[in-house]
Amino acid sequence: MDAYALAERIAAGDRFQDLTRPTKSLARNHHFRIWRNGTSVLLKVYGTPARERRESHAIEAFHDLACIPVRIDGSGDEEPAWALFEDPGAWSLGSLPGNPDAARRAGAALRSVHESDPKALTNLTRGIDAEWVNVDFASAMRRLARYRGRVGIDAELHAAMVAVPPPKTSEPRACHTDPTPEHFVLDESGAVTLIDWEWATLAPPEWDLSKAAWLLRIRAGSAAADALQEGYGRTLDPVEMSRWIIYHAAMLLIYEAEQLSSDAGVHSYSDTVEEILRVIEGTAS
Repeated sequence: MDAYALAERIAAGDRFQDLTRPTKSLARNHHFRIWRNGTSVLLKVYGTPARERRESHAIEAFHDLACIPVRIDGSGDEEPAWALFEDPGAWSLGSLPGNPDAARRAGAALRSVHESDPKALTNLTRGIDAEWVNVDFASAMRRLARYRGRVGIDAELHAAMVAVPPPKTSEPRACHTDPTPEHFVLDESGAVTLIDWEWATLAPPEWDLSKAAWLLRIRAGSAAADALQEGYGRTLDPVEMSRWIIYHAAMLLIYEAEQLSSDAGVHSYSDTVEEILRVIEGTAS
């Protein structure tokens, strides 16, 4: 059964809408909003059963946090796996430029995740720690070299990226690892829900904070990114933020190149490449 047919079955005659963003990524998830009994719920159809298992485990581990989505129903045994959630809202940080209050609440929500008990999420003793980041940073630069031509990274820029030291890290905590502006969802009251927990694990909190602030600056401007860090209670040092941005940007380019996500050639990666250039120029000045 494909995702649309599953949504049609679960909607059972009620109106529903496909919210899935266009992408060529393999094994992508599908999202639907279903209207029933004067309200709405969200249906998530997973690209793989493992994603449903990982997200279900993370939501259970963090169930007492206010920012966690509320799961109503679901099945990891069906093909495809699916879950039904209370609708967390119609807006995200990415769609609310110039709203520092929402960004502060998002930062506070992210801090609550990092302050939770990591043992509830996993029995890992280390997770993604400083040694892991150092090794993976170097690996990412080597992998990026294979795709330079595809994503528009010239030899000089790649050499400058390789010369940047890996970002520093603190002790691993429970982390989301993909806190993009679109994953911070807000309802009419302003309450923040952080969605899509498939990749939650132990990681340095700087991983989450840097990625959230960097991408929010791109989507909504520097004031919003500053407000998020204010709400979190910590502002990353500019040098460390630059190193994290280079790491995140490299991994993003590698992922999109490996997934063949774009038909538009190097132009589709130009914004990310410009971010890398901006950061490299800043570290050299």
